[in-house]
Amino acid sequence: MNIQWYPGHMTKAKRAMQEDLKLIDLIIELVDARVPLSSRNPDIDQLGRGKARLVLLNKSDMADERYSEAWAGYFKDQGCHVVKVNSRSGSGLKQINAAVQEACREKIERDRRRGILNRPVRAMVVGIPNVGKSTFINSFAGKACAKTGNKPGVTKGNQWIRLSKTLELLDTPGILWPRFEDQSVGLKLAFIGSINDEILQKEELAAELLRFLAGAYPKALETRYGLELSLEETGLSQAYQGLEAIARARGCLTKGSGLDTAKAAALLLDDFRSGRLGRITLELPPGCERTAGARKPSEDSERNSETDSKTAKTHSPREDG
Repeated sequence: MNIQWYPGHMTKAKRAMQEDLKLIDLIIELVDARVPLSSRNPDIDQLGRGKARLVLLNKSDMADERYSEAWAGYFKDQGCHVVKVNSRSGSGLKQINAAVQEACREKIERDRRRGILNRPVRAMVVGIPNVGKSTFINSFAGKACAKTGNKPGVTKGNQWIRLSKTLELLDTPGILWPRFEDQSVGLKLAFIGSINDEILQKEELAAELLRFLAGAYPKALETRYGLELSLEETGLSQAYQGLEAIARARGCLTKGSGLDTAKAAALLLDDFRSGRLGRITLELPPGCERTAGARKPSEDSERNSETDSKTAKTHSPREDG
């Protein structure tokens, strides 16, 4: 499944970001805790060279907690400060001010030596589409100061938001990069809703997700749909049969009483994106070993035996840019 999506407005947004980087002290990068590496725009490292970095593992309540700590350690090893957050519920947000001050400690001390007091830290908030940037800003600021929506690309232009005397944020549009050299990256971003669904073959996408879950989190499929699949048995044709089984179990029927696999595919994707399948991590940091007994679907996933109904209540399938 070949996935590429780079709308024209992203080129303009990238140019604006390059200019605005001259004005800021810190880059706050939101990544999706379910795909922390795939949801990082590789251009940010080059554009933001020399800037202090704070990585927010957003939607951490939807990720498999067995691996979130490993991801936090990975980013710390890369020289970033890290906080695990859930922008919708507000979990972890109280830790951010301290993390900002720590990340910019050298800059703050340098200002003091020069006699510059009470100058706010200016931070740019970046992230790919639908990672939850605007929801984060609204929750962090305590008011709806950034436009939010239920599809990628809501934030179209850059806007400054003064949160306090010590911190100003620059919100930016969600930006991808021109080409996914590794198609597994595009696939994972499509799973989490960062690619426009209108360009995707949703049944094929759902079948690929089903293959992953069969190897990594088979209990989630059994609990949610009564579906028993295993990695060893689940090729693409078996995955399509799995979609038929979901359609049958959930009453997804066409007008002629046939199985509506398109509806079943949309249901599976919606259940995953909103957390109704439980806490799931799609990739592991380099060098991280899987928990004993887990089966290996591709390279980087794990089995989880629990679903988390609370997560589904705090997340919609899509967020904001």
